[in-house]
Amino acid sequence: MFANKEGQKVPAVSFPIISDNGWSARSTDEIFSNKTVVVFSLPGAFTPTCSSSHLPRYNELAPTFFANGVDEILCVSVNDTFVMNAWAEAQHAENISFIPDGTGEFTEKMGLLVDKSDIGFGKRSWRYAMLVKNGVVEKMFIEPDLPGDPFEVSDADTMLAHINPNISQDNVTIFSKPDCPYCKKAKALLTEKGLSFEEITVGKDITISGLRAVSNADTVPQVFINGTLIGGSDDLAAHFAG
Repeated sequence: MFANKEGQKVPAVSFPIISDNGWSARSTDEIFSNKTVVVFSLPGAFTPTCSSSHLPRYNELAPTFFANGVDEILCVSVNDTFVMNAWAEAQHAENISFIPDGTGEFTEKMGLLVDKSDIGFGKRSWRYAMLVKNGVVEKMFIEPDLPGDPFEVSDADTMLAHINPNISQDNVTIFSKPDCPYCKKAKALLTEKGLSFEEITVGKDITISGLRAVSNADTVPQVFINGTLIGGSDDLAAHFAG
């Protein structure tokens, strides 16, 4: 079993990071002091579960996390800064800060460094998530110590439910166009209601024909909640009013 660090301070570590401006470093003191931070740590950049589920959902729910008092969301992995930068670019996860624990120092001090040599990884992080307030771990969700790579409790929805149990976990998708005032109105209303949403841009992510096929309409926005078509911004307002 892995040790739970709730009530303890996060380890003091400095993370070297490369950017367009050259080398810099982020220390745990700078990251966590006087802030509320969500951390999720995973076995590796570009790996299947990490890329398809763990990271994207945190990025998707980030506005809701921020609206509920979270200052920053960190993705930590025992990968070097070049790999983490490439993964961040590939994932378009603009709401997430990618922290390269290249040497594994932070993960080891957290007691969650594991040997994955059997699949050619070497030392990597066990999958977990934690809520840190002013440098102290308030809550940890550590995946069970089972074979393979379990992904049951460190997900974004579980963390968000801990932070605010009253948050709706509805699955919302909005089809929109850039600079559409009605789309902006609908997105603002969804945010006001505490709902995160997947945004699909017509003309970029889907064609007008595709929009018509899924919604039987060729105007935007078109909002779906839990797979049910709600309609445009006025329809969305009526949905919440009713």
